[in-house]
Amino acid sequence: MTRLRDATGMRVLVTGASGTFGRAVGEALVARGARVAGLDAAPRDDDPFAVLRCDLTDDDAVPGAVAAAVAALGGRLDVLVNNAGIGGPAPAALAPGEEARRQLDVNLLGTWRVTAAAVDPLVASRGRVVMVASRMAVLQLPLAAAYGASKRAMVAYADALRHELGTHVGVSCVYPSAVRSPIHDSTAAAGLSLEGMSKLEPLEGVVDAVLRAALSQRVLRDVPTTRRGGLELALARHLPRLADRIVARTLAGRVRAGALDGAPLAATLVARHRDAAR
Repeated sequence: MTRLRDATGMRVLVTGASGTFGRAVGEALVARGARVAGLDAAPRDDDPFAVLRCDLTDDDAVPGAVAAAVAALGGRLDVLVNNAGIGGPAPAALAPGEEARRQLDVNLLGTWRVTAAAVDPLVASRGRVVMVASRMAVLQLPLAAAYGASKRAMVAYADALRHELGTHVGVSCVYPSAVRSPIHDSTAAAGLSLEGMSKLEPLEGVVDAVLRAALSQRVLRDVPTTRRGGLELALARHLPRLADRIVARTLAGRVRAGALDGAPLAATLVARHRDAAR
């Protein structure tokens, strides 16, 4: 059992704070006595803690927004939760378009911009950075190349950050699988829902994993959100060829079942699978 520190009085900044994960994480930290501020591109009127509007793709806006959030927290920052992220359809076999560029900009570069702006107060407090990555950072699924690439790059960024700040700041990565949330809406609308490729898990497990990463007595490097997730991480890292075969078999089954029929972005993939089966 991971021993957690007392969060009373801790100053925490959460990105994507008005979304499904960010809101739940912020509420859980507030319930433990932390002071929480958030950043979000579209704050909501009913946000349960202060959330500042900020476009994480704006190089000029991010430093000021982070400084304002830290000031609102009393000039101190103990934990940064890099949660903001977007998804969407992006087959690897098709040239990247605006959809892919935006995912990379928000998920990777947005995380980088916010973290860089928060380095000084985090170093001063001997704080923590928590990256909400994805199981797809290590176990890539088809038809969502931009999301997986952005999250794998996010983990690589976390590794570099750990080397540079590890004397003063702990850096942890959390690896959720699929949770029902609006992040999947655009993928589903394109007929490319990943529900048949990835087992859904409860939001509570993600929140608990983020709390463990933020509040553990010792810094945790990699934090799965479920026992199954831990097994998948180990499989992807230590037996990657087996992981590839499992994903390929699952995809072939979805093609045979017609799950991707009528999805224009998957048309050539479906055709290749059916041609190979002849």
